[in-house]
Amino acid sequence: MSDDLFLGFDLSTQQIKVIAINSKLEPVLQTNVEFDVDTPEYQTRKGVYTNPELNEVYAPVAMWIKAFDILLGKMQDAGLDFAKVKSISGAGQQHGSVFWSADADGLLASLNPDLPLEPQLSPKAFSHEMSPNWQDHSTTAECDDIEQEIGGADVVAQITGSKTHHRFTGPQIMRVRRRHPQRYESTARISLVSSFFASLLLGAIAPLDVSDVCGMNLWDIPNERFDEKIVEFVAGGGEAEKNKLLQKLGPVEPDGGKNLGYISDYYVKRYGFPKHCSITPITGDNPATILALPLRPLDVIVSLGTSTTLLVSTPIYKTSPSYHMFSHPTSKGLYMGMLCYCNGSLAREKVRDEINSIKPSSDGSDVWYSFNEAAQSVPPLGSTAEGTNKLGIYFPLPEIVPDCKAGTWRFISDETGLREARDDWDVPLADARAILESQNLSMRLRAGPLLSSIGQPRRVYVVGGGSRNPAICQVTGEVLGPSEGVYRLELSNACALGSAYKALWAVQRKVIKEGVYESFEDFLSQRWDEKTMINNVDEGYRKGVWEKYGAALAAFDEAEKFAANS
Repeated sequence: MSDDLFLGFDLSTQQIKVIAINSKLEPVLQTNVEFDVDTPEYQTRKGVYTNPELNEVYAPVAMWIKAFDILLGKMQDAGLDFAKVKSISGAGQQHGSVFWSADADGLLASLNPDLPLEPQLSPKAFSHEMSPNWQDHSTTAECDDIEQEIGGADVVAQITGSKTHHRFTGPQIMRVRRRHPQRYESTARISLVSSFFASLLLGAIAPLDVSDVCGMNLWDIPNERFDEKIVEFVAGGGEAEKNKLLQKLGPVEPDGGKNLGYISDYYVKRYGFPKHCSITPITGDNPATILALPLRPLDVIVSLGTSTTLLVSTPIYKTSPSYHMFSHPTSKGLYMGMLCYCNGSLAREKVRDEINSIKPSSDGSDVWYSFNEAAQSVPPLGSTAEGTNKLGIYFPLPEIVPDCKAGTWRFISDETGLREARDDWDVPLADARAILESQNLSMRLRAGPLLSSIGQPRRVYVVGGGSRNPAICQVTGEVLGPSEGVYRLELSNACALGSAYKALWAVQRKVIKEGVYESFEDFLSQRWDEKTMINNVDEGYRKGVWEKYGAALAAFDEAEKFAANS
């Protein structure tokens, strides 16, 4: 029915968001709660706590629950008719883990609708009150130990889709076991942020999602099961410890459209949700993003948020320590290739602020004016008539890919080779174009194997806050060179939108035959109106320019390796 509603939530690093859509894919409501602003009692900064001495970044689980309470109240105040909601899905920040106590099942099943969620669950439902964040870099020892035990980065990547990474859940669980053994022992279940959120909605601990589980360094993607050798090592060794950890992890739901169960009576009585509102597996924020668009072969999504992320849907399972492979969140036989960088918007904003300190915009209305002017007023690579090019590496935070400490490096490249820049770099004005090129060159260098034989995408879709900036879109088009151009998704939150589409698909997909359903891609394509959903923001491929950047890849690779080894 056209008045049925479908909700997509997004529990991200700095806020929790929701989009409600109808059966025609039309947004009915969008709202959010910012952790720093709306839950100030937790005193987070950008949604997290940091401990620089130990390279730790983490968030209080209780804050998320409190924010969800507030968000439901805002939805109610906005007049959303909860009784019309037929299905709910969502997205959670990837890799973060929630450690449930033995009391969790009973507390979730007996929620009092006269009280908010947070005081009923925190702290008794949790054996460990903090969730490691994707920006955490505290697990170097654990990552090294796992790779040494399993046979190296390439072997771990072939099994789990990724080499070991600091933020991945397996190394994080291993560190909790080593540093907080009593908390680990008292843990009954371990959820990802995505399945934690589903658990809140179900009133019972939910299974892990088939795509999000691939961000743990524990899941054997080709064989669709936990890798027992890795799990045993993370658990401390031995059959008994391995089995304990497998129990803590619980099952993985292979069907992204599965009805996990109906919403908890708590929400029926407190907010008026219908008793038969379906809860669909909640996935990770990056897998949810690829569901916001009906991607075709060679299409790429670049998410320009706090992190910079490149996503591609592919039928090919081809692994490398340089990028990530995940099972697709809805479509068996497809995979999601991903590149993820810590230094996204924060790195760009740092350069922007340095430029504004010497050259503020004339009226102060557009904080990006001087940055954009500097980026768009020089030729690609800052090339000179003498044939020199400028290349920069900008990591205000330690980077994931390449594995590199924080720092800034500037280089001059010419026919004689690569050298560090000295007085021949106009700091910070030359940094504007160089940082945009740097971020895109790194993606092009690594994403090529996931695309065509020449590494050129058909389309690039940009999402996130940076997609509103014309200079960022222009340089993305020039470096990546999509043959059909760069397009912006016009709705602001792709994660929540993809989740809402997933909730709709889960209850309206056609049954082809027993156990076989209409694919998500076919379902969405039939309802998708390109004219209203996306906007062409850059022409993409420019003859000669794309080739020029291709010729610079070897020098850029050398520059990255110099930075990583500094």
